[in-house]
Amino acid sequence: MTKSDMTRSDIGEIPMQNPCAQCGTPIPLPDWIEPGVGRISYLWKCHACGYRFEAIAIFDHAADEHQPLAA
Repeated sequence: MTKSDMTRSDIGEIPMQNPCAQCGTPIPLPDWIEPGVGRISYLWKCHACGYRFEAIAIFDHAADEHQPLAA
């Protein structure tokens, strides 16, 4: 799977400029995006201080209705 496969428009907008949870420096883009059923996980790495953290977006049932037909 390429990074462009992971960033399809059906997973919503990709968060940008998220502040580092440790030092507050804006991080341009997540290092990894992993869509799942009812959620999307984002792995962030701050290039200023090296801190890594994960953020998870959880969606309600209505947002989950349009699942892909095939893998």
